[in-house]
Amino acid sequence: MKPTPLKSLLAIEPLAPEQIAGLLQAARRMDLHRPRPLLKGRRVALLFYEASTRTRVSFEIAAKTLGAHTTVITSAASSIEKGESLIDTGRTLRAIGADAIVIRHPSSGAPNLLARDLDISIVNAGDGMHEHPSQALLDAFTILQHKRTLKGLKIVTIGDIYHSRVARSDVHLFSKMGANVVLCGPEPLLPATAHALAPGIHLEYNMDKAIANADVVMMLRVQKERLSGLEIEMGEYIGRYQLTGERVRKAKKDAIIMHPGPMIRGMELTDEVADGTASVVTEQVANGVRVRMAVLAHLLGGRA
Repeated sequence: MKPTPLKSLLAIEPLAPEQIAGLLQAARRMDLHRPRPLLKGRRVALLFYEASTRTRVSFEIAAKTLGAHTTVITSAASSIEKGESLIDTGRTLRAIGADAIVIRHPSSGAPNLLARDLDISIVNAGDGMHEHPSQALLDAFTILQHKRTLKGLKIVTIGDIYHSRVARSDVHLFSKMGANVVLCGPEPLLPATAHALAPGIHLEYNMDKAIANADVVMMLRVQKERLSGLEIEMGEYIGRYQLTGERVRKAKKDAIIMHPGPMIRGMELTDEVADGTASVVTEQVANGVRVRMAVLAHLLGGRA
């Protein structure tokens, strides 16, 4: 049975495993060097209320590679700065011909609000502390370039889980696809219970225990101001949770190291690890274009 087509991509949580697998299979067929104009004549608006490099640029390149026209709207250079509401901005973009809106917003649920009001496709490019679905898809795509399947893998995510929309989307996707997910970090930066994010998740406060025999280690950015607010010293955090070459050796020999970016070298991981042979961080960035091509082609009716 074919998975149900999506009109919008708002989150990973409501997706069925078959829908996730379908998007990942479509991404495999995308080729930046042999582009197909699947979306020729379509218009994609990139509505970014927060600063972004990787996500915004990769969506823009993805849309243009498929033949679509793109328009970038930021809060600092539009009527948003004058107080225009999200709904009015969305309606304006729809009225002037947008077929899809890719939105990043500091408030959780903003993409869902647009999707309820508009009859065009909405793509969540990160909303508050909620989700970042295309990042989870590209993370899974990258893992599957190195591992045969997600099922049964031990995937360890380390850092500020509580505030991370990437972690939430990753947890939903990895757990749906049968991975064994371990979340690790200081207690204040983890969810209150393992089931607060998804079923079958294990919490671990000791990094050395968490990383033992891991297939995938995903590091997350930690903002220094959050540590001070929790009365955790930066030196203490680095000592307990920085990924070093010595710690990498506790994982499986063929383990891969990931980071959604931006990386803070010397904080979350050392240069040795960031630039080491196990690191696939650059691959994650590159794969973002292929995955976002697949998402846009699927939502806008291009045969991916």
